Amino acid sequence: MLDSDTKRRIDTARDILVGKVPDPKSQVEQITIALIYKFMDDMDAESEEMGGKRKFFTGDFARYGWAKLMRAGLGGHETLNLYAEGITKMPENPGIPLLFRDIFKNAYLPYRDPETLKAFLKIIDEFNYDHSERLGDAFEYLLSVLGSQGDAGQFRTPRHIIDFMVAVVDPKKTETVLDPACGTAGFLISSYKHILQANADAKGHSKLTPDDRGRLAKNFKGYDISPDMVRLSLVNLYLHGFTDPHIFEYDTLTSEERWNEFADVILANPPFMSPKGGIKPHKRFSIQAKRSEVLFVDYMAEHLTPTGRAGIIVPEGIIFQSQDAYKMLRRMLVENSLVAVVSLPAGCFNPYSGVKTSILILDKAIAKRSDTIGFFKVENDGFGLGAQRRAIEKNDLPQVQTELTAYLNALRSQSSTASILASASTAQIVSKDKIAANGDYNLSGERYRDGDALNQKWPMVELGTVARLINGRAYKQEELLAEGPTPVLRVGNFFSNRDWYYSDLELEPDKYCNAGDLLFAWSASFGPRIWDGPRAIYHYHIWKVEPTEAVDKMFLFHLLAAESEKIKSEGNGIAMMHATKGGMEKRLFPLPPLAVQREIVAEIEGYQQVIHGARAVLDHYRPHIPIHPDWPMVPIKEVAAVESGYGFPLDYQGKTDEEIPFLKVSDMNLPGNEKAIVCWNHSVSRKVLRELKGEAYPKGTVIFPKIGAAIATLKKLGV
Repeated sequence: MLDSDTKRRIDTARDILVGKVPDPKSQVEQITIALIYKFMDDMDAESEEMGGKRKFFTGDFARYGWAKLMRAGLGGHETLNLYAEGITKMPENPGIPLLFRDIFKNAYLPYRDPETLKAFLKIIDEFNYDHSERLGDAFEYLLSVLGSQGDAGQFRTPRHIIDFMVAVVDPKKTETVLDPACGTAGFLISSYKHILQANADAKGHSKLTPDDRGRLAKNFKGYDISPDMVRLSLVNLYLHGFTDPHIFEYDTLTSEERWNEFADVILANPPFMSPKGGIKPHKRFSIQAKRSEVLFVDYMAEHLTPTGRAGIIVPEGIIFQSQDAYKMLRRMLVENSLVAVVSLPAGCFNPYSGVKTSILILDKAIAKRSDTIGFFKVENDGFGLGAQRRAIEKNDLPQVQTELTAYLNALRSQSSTASILASASTAQIVSKDKIAANGDYNLSGERYRDGDALNQKWPMVELGTVARLINGRAYKQEELLAEGPTPVLRVGNFFSNRDWYYSDLELEPDKYCNAGDLLFAWSASFGPRIWDGPRAIYHYHIWKVEPTEAVDKMFLFHLLAAESEKIKSEGNGIAMMHATKGGMEKRLFPLPPLAVQREIVAEIEGYQQVIHGARAVLDHYRPHIPIHPDWPMVPIKEVAAVESGYGFPLDYQGKTDEEIPFLKVSDMNLPGNEKAIVCWNHSVSRKVLRELKGEAYPKGTVIFPKIGAAIATLKKLGV
């Protein structure tokens, strides 16, 4: 448990650095280097007290000792130069172990302000080295400030999600544990704690033998492509009792040196993003792909021992993407190692990312003899799904862990899983045959849910009982001005913010909309809008919707958005469809508790962030075919036969039994008119085609429209 004094020291150290070192990762690195620097001096002092000798700051390196840095009378610039030189030269120190040399590798002081450094070192001086759990917890708190790790698509995995996965996979004291994308070694440390707890008696005393502890130290291994992450992992493991942690700077996807190393347990949250152009992996992967998430999952599935188990966090693309690589991966998992899928709510990784994720549980020993896969859904993980992630009472993780563990135990003992379904609210067990039926091996549990499982969970209430609908004002044309003090919001510009009219009338407050108000257009245009413009008067064909305390405004907004098309289809009118206020007030909507409403909103907005990001990528995507200057330029007639189509007179175009389609330019789906479809509005008989010595072109023929001429081809329909 992190004590308040240690937390205060870490927060103060960061506050001191923030003006000179704004990047959180760099702050963590500077604090890490300073702590290890201080701790080496502490260990030297402890050795001397016990009658031994100093081993870290000796010989030429004695001048860099912590006590020398902190001595009274040393000037600010002298301190700065001594410390900067000390951390830079520390990898050359023959008295420190390889672990510490790796930690100081490429270390440097990124600022030259003596006052900042002296204040920073004074706070670091308050820390004392020991191998207690308290110090490890302090470093984990320090690492918690790390957010997204930039272009690699890595996010810090929440501690409670890590602990949940470790508890389900249940690593043992004799098993090797690997994280091939280890970041700051969170999964390795949680696994180590899990094993220690599993091997303690009722009073908390360890039952591990010296041989057990020696084996444990060798059984944990991690890889990371980033030298900064390797450094932080080494420190994190060292502070948790690993005197010789095995963390390697290694590119899991493009390097082959460790391909033949396997593990009994693999736990990871691999990077989700791929660089431009994709990953260029080596050739030993069974799935040929360029996407990092596909390759990482393939790597972990292939590097389990025959009795190995794994827990892997994956983005939703792994679950349902239709590209061949994704389908091949899912097929391989279903047939060889996958036993369960745990769906996490969007927002689990806030504030770093709103991406929707799931956890794949692999167990090679039981997957081969099991004909089912379990699906489990976490709707609440004990924290709100907004950006702040505040603790809440609702937490499905304990129940999911209990049910998932029971399911896995039932598979191991080859007993019935029916009792799990009878008492579970999160479990769904699906046969592998059903998952494989259409060949895409979709791993979304909702896809296989029976209709009777979708019964209404929340009470249905009339809209009028939870919100007030207020009509706008009906204007005469002469009351709408080209200029004026107040804009008038009409149905015509409800979604477009253009073609404004204005008014100089003074109306009652209810006829004005202000930023943040929920509005609903109910005639011609249908749908809600959260008003984000200036104070305006809204027209009669718009309602202002004022929710009561029973309903969250954004939840109501999303409900109305989802129902808009249905409301329009059920409206009245001939020339112009419209809804009635009375009918709208009587419409039924589901009403979950407020806390659930807000979680639903957070999940929707998480999805929308992903959608907006995808749209931004598509908007900026410009396909480019590079033309090499050495390529020869040739007339098209040298590489293709160019033929004109036929211009049939109207009286030759008929509707006979033996007609064949006749394609005109106006029928084609041309660039700039992508929403159109190919329409075969004309035809010609085979007899006429023969008379004109024409021919019907086969499927696959390339066509190009020329203005003013018709082009006949059967490419589109393959006739």
